[in-house]
Amino acid sequence: MSRTYAVASVILIALLLAGSALAILMGRTSGEADVFAQCRGSAVAGGADLGGPFTLVSETGETVTDADVITGPTILYFGYTFCPDVCPLDTVRNAEAVDILDAMGHEVLPVMISVDPERDTPEVMAAFTENVHPRMLGLTGTPEQTDAAADAYRVYYRINREGDDPYYLVDHSAFAYLVLPEHGFVEFFNRETTPQQMADTTACFIEAAEAAQPGS
Repeated sequence: MSRTYAVASVILIALLLAGSALAILMGRTSGEADVFAQCRGSAVAGGADLGGPFTLVSETGETVTDADVITGPTILYFGYTFCPDVCPLDTVRNAEAVDILDAMGHEVLPVMISVDPERDTPEVMAAFTENVHPRMLGLTGTPEQTDAAADAYRVYYRINREGDDPYYLVDHSAFAYLVLPEHGFVEFFNRETTPQQMADTTACFIEAAEAAQPGS
């Protein structure tokens, strides 16, 4: 990738993230009580029109929707298996957080959604997730399905391929998204978040959601 191309990619990612942060901030409803107020890590987390329905293909080859996948607390991450550094580190961080949450008594599903559907077949996703965490679920799909899922979570990605180069890289934003089945998207985690911080914050959201249920 040329220097000009790389700089342009960085600028595009920065603009997308800035726009997402503003949209999340504006998406808050001022008159509604926030049951997760004590859990939120920043003013731009939660309360926005972020997340939503998706239809993808699981690592077992089945077509699944968000309702099939998000049946309990779920951490979504968008990446790809050929990623040389960012995705392996982030998915392992997510897996470590899930293990900490297990010890705290909270079962959370780690999910990776591919932004490289051409190379990331269900079989490739299954091999990748098996090496990261036994409970991790890999999702791929058609380019159109991938675009729709990425758009729902305002994920930036761009495939950088010239000709038939099989070793192309994919630029993408790198957030993990905490989603609860009754509440949808509630928080995101950046790359600086440690496994313990992610686990503590996720536990706070889970416990707050349980406390807010009628009869609790």
